[in-house]
Amino acid sequence: MVVPSAGTVMGCGVTKSDQFHKHSGKAIRAAVLIQRWYRQYVARTEMRRRYTWHIFQSIEYSGEQAQIKLYNFLGYLMDNFTPSSNERNLISHIFRENDICRDAEWERYFCYKKIEVPEIYSGPHLTFPLTVEQAVGLVEAFRNKKQLHSRYALQLLLETWKLLRMLPNINRISTCHSKEITICGDLHGQLEDLLLIFYKNGMPSLEKPYVFNGDFVDRGKDSIEILLILFAFLLVYPSDVYLNRGNHEDHIVNLRYGFTKEVLTKYKMHGKRILKLLQKIFSWLPLATVIDQKVLVLHGGISDSTDLNLLARLDRHNYISALRPPKKRNQSSASTSMDSDLDEDVWGANRIFQRRASLTFPKPLGARDCFHNRSLQDFSDRIKVNVETELEIRRRRRSAFNAVMKEPETETPTLSFDSVYSDNAKEEWKQILDLLWSDPMAQEGCVPNEVRGGGCYWGPDITEDFLNKHNLQLIIRSHECKQDGYEFCHNRKVLTLFSASNYYDVGSNRGAYVKLGPDLVPYVVQYQASSMIRELTVRQSVGRTERSALKVLREQLFAHKSDLICAFKKFDSENTGVVSLNDWASAVESVMHLDLPWRMLRCQLVTRKTSEGMIDYYDWFNELAIIGPNSDNIDQSLLETLYRHRSTLETIFRIVDTDNSGFITMEDFRQTWKLLSVYLKMEITDEAISDLAVTIDSNQDGSIDIDEFMEAFRLTDKKSRLERGRSMFMGTATDLTKLEGDPNI
Repeated sequence: MVVPSAGTVMGCGVTKSDQFHKHSGKAIRAAVLIQRWYRQYVARTEMRRRYTWHIFQSIEYSGEQAQIKLYNFLGYLMDNFTPSSNERNLISHIFRENDICRDAEWERYFCYKKIEVPEIYSGPHLTFPLTVEQAVGLVEAFRNKKQLHSRYALQLLLETWKLLRMLPNINRISTCHSKEITICGDLHGQLEDLLLIFYKNGMPSLEKPYVFNGDFVDRGKDSIEILLILFAFLLVYPSDVYLNRGNHEDHIVNLRYGFTKEVLTKYKMHGKRILKLLQKIFSWLPLATVIDQKVLVLHGGISDSTDLNLLARLDRHNYISALRPPKKRNQSSASTSMDSDLDEDVWGANRIFQRRASLTFPKPLGARDCFHNRSLQDFSDRIKVNVETELEIRRRRRSAFNAVMKEPETETPTLSFDSVYSDNAKEEWKQILDLLWSDPMAQEGCVPNEVRGGGCYWGPDITEDFLNKHNLQLIIRSHECKQDGYEFCHNRKVLTLFSASNYYDVGSNRGAYVKLGPDLVPYVVQYQASSMIRELTVRQSVGRTERSALKVLREQLFAHKSDLICAFKKFDSENTGVVSLNDWASAVESVMHLDLPWRMLRCQLVTRKTSEGMIDYYDWFNELAIIGPNSDNIDQSLLETLYRHRSTLETIFRIVDTDNSGFITMEDFRQTWKLLSVYLKMEITDEAISDLAVTIDSNQDGSIDIDEFMEAFRLTDKKSRLERGRSMFMGTATDLTKLEGDPNI
């Protein structure tokens, strides 16, 4: 006999209670499945976001490191080649930035009065002293894509230079109950971000003071416009607009990241003078700003030796480029002309970054190990220096100085670093370098910043000690792109602020600025300066940014083809041409050192594999097709070198192009490759260089168009933002529609 359970009705099947429990159980299981799926989706999206960001930052920082390495190498050549050598003549002009002339002589060189403004010119007209209406008009003109005439540009820059020379190294400002101070981070030539900040927050005025924290130029296409706007408001409101120097306010960095090319393109006739004046202006930009004696605003950061008292009294204008210490000058140099070659020696690479070894990156960095810490003897097998000849030349140069000064001649067989460059000057240079190039880290301590190649990483203990020493409560710095436009660290005592939205690509990051009132509590405002991002779904935005990063990653992989094949062959002992997925991932990481999830990336990077799941690595490289001229006649090792070091090669081209025409002769083209071969410590034959030159010089006019040459050899189908200055990949409407149908997104 079956006893009916409670809640059942005799003669009826199942009660409503049983049905409810049955359906609720299904609903709970469905909810758990949906929750599990959603968590996996969020985790995958976050993983994609992280590796995409890591790809972008790794390539950006390695480019900065390569620029510093190249500059140190060129400095080494200046020290060790005789003045009459072709190699030295090619590069000597970039080391003349410390030419000393009286300010009046420079002002005559920068004179704008003989430059006529044609009647057909429709851009803004300026009169001095500037008015607020003219500054606002300049903003509107640039918004409408108009260009300021070179006469007015030179005049505005000259007035700015005069004003900056009167400012202290560290500006000290205060809030009051009626004012908030707005602080902006890196703008990097992205005018749309500056315009959006002015739209949301208002233009600079007596009631709305601003601090702009460096890196106004490079990478973006409107760097000169941003400078002219900021300088105009500085002239109108000198007590309410404050500018700090960034690491990109440096003419050597500008050679690589686009600002030099931008100015010469927009101001073809007077661009060279404008660039020279900007060198002067950059060297006179203040180094930091202190708000209410409690908040320090600087571009990069601090180190365990940063001293605000020392920074406040050094001669900042001596550091035309912060990448090397200034040269000690003979007293007679004040009478030297602007074009003098008499004192061009620069300090060698072994005098840079004498800190202890890095603890931040304990594993080997392979090809990206720090150039600065190598001994100069590393180049001795590539560069043959006639010591006796060099000493004789130095003796003659010394004799020339003594004849002018009417002093007895003395022999100086060696030039000791310490004999001409005091410990105080070395310390000053380190202070500026750390201030412009350093980044915070989570670990305690202070170690060299080997990823960027300059400055240091400093920890929360260094922050705490520094704030206590100087009686401060907060450091606001920039220098690093953050996905949200800002980031607190070190117990919220360090705030990183980045104002260039869409920096790597549309949708890659927000921009932000900070408002500080009398309570000194940061109020962060975020924004995205692109209407395109509002038209994309989250899925499209993440996929688009990932797509851009993968394009650049593929180019980097192809550029390391030889090294990767060697790594694959270590796993392919029978030379079958195929490796397993695990071996493929291990080999790629051993060469690239990017710490990426290569197994996860395989489906995006390798579209074909064998039936057994193996990867044919020769076939993989064939997928990375080269877009460019017929490369069959070009030496393959030379071609790979070109792809791997194309930014470095373009920088050398820009240096060699002394008249800024955009063209170099065949002979200079060969000398450029010779310089690169010495720099890379590899053999490049004259025949290989000639074949390359013939391939590029299609019209047989005996000269090489630099832009045409660099564009001819490109793996990705769009120019990288990290190379040219904008974001990594600016897609068209067609590109956006393709995203929807892309199975990899």
